Amino acid sequence: MKHILLIEDDVILRENTAELLELSNYNVTTAPNGKIGLNTALNIQPDIIVCDIMMPELDGYGVLQGLAKTEETKHIPFIFLSAKTERKDVRKGMDLGADDYITKPFDEDELISAIESRLAKAAILKDNRENDFNDNDDDQNIRNLNDLKNFFDDNGKTFTFKQGEIIYEEGQHSNYIYLIEKGLVKCHKLDDQGKDLTTALHKEDDLFGYTSFTDNTTYKETAAAIQESVLLGISKHEFMEIISSNHNVTLDLIQLLNDDLVNVKDQLLEMAYSSVKKRTATTILKFADKLGSKPTDFIRISRNDLASVAGVATESLIRTLSRFKDAGIIEIEGRNIKVLNLQELKNIE
Repeated sequence: MKHILLIEDDVILRENTAELLELSNYNVTTAPNGKIGLNTALNIQPDIIVCDIMMPELDGYGVLQGLAKTEETKHIPFIFLSAKTERKDVRKGMDLGADDYITKPFDEDELISAIESRLAKAAILKDNRENDFNDNDDDQNIRNLNDLKNFFDDNGKTFTFKQGEIIYEEGQHSNYIYLIEKGLVKCHKLDDQGKDLTTALHKEDDLFGYTSFTDNTTYKETAAAIQESVLLGISKHEFMEIISSNHNVTLDLIQLLNDDLVNVKDQLLEMAYSSVKKRTATTILKFADKLGSKPTDFIRISRNDLASVAGVATESLIRTLSRFKDAGIIEIEGRNIKVLNLQELKNIE
């Protein structure tokens, strides 16, 4: 039975989460703050640690830094569990060596899935650790997906695209893998009837263009900037050299590809079975999330992009938006949309 150390200062959340984990057949030890949690980790050396960030005595960042100082604990998988959702908070935690970051509130499946994934990865890395650091070049310092993104920050070529500008087109030979420094990017395809179907939305700090790694493979979709966007690009050849010599990064990329497949499946199911109203409501909330906005702030997005992501005709979407406006659910000013009744929008079926 795997042993989990749960460090959380909220008594109710700590007890409820511990019970959830025990029911999932894990041995759980709890700690009420970072100082006690760090000492406990050093003593029992658990298989994995789930830790809050904002805590008395010692915060989650301090716990992670303390674990990194000893050989016995520095390789223990570490998952942050926190209400802090800003990019700088996530990147800070990942820069310190965290394996995953789950935001509160979370559901049971999300937490259990993250734990199982990180335990499996830790087992593989334990078997291969001696081979991971044989060389001392810069590539060998790339230990995980966050290190890879930092490599893009330091070494990537900067590309700037205006709103609506094409980044690459389906059928073109793929030359770069991109990290979004600023903006929002839509990937899309045309079906046999010429209808534009959105396959993915990528926001700040997302990687994209990695669906084809081999030299002679072309892009399978078109990518365009929904907003003015700044991208950092690494050539495919350099990217291949990095992942071929860093097994940790390869595993993280496999997980990223798996997450993308899950998102596509969810999108297809929603398009197949949800009503036009439900798809329109979900898409508004999705764009607000990708744009880093609160749903109750104005978001500026074209009706064609909304319709493409929702999988409905533009005319149907416009009529649905008008009904939402008449019902007092949203406010519309030109291309800007503002949610007035968030709960009602979420409850639309």
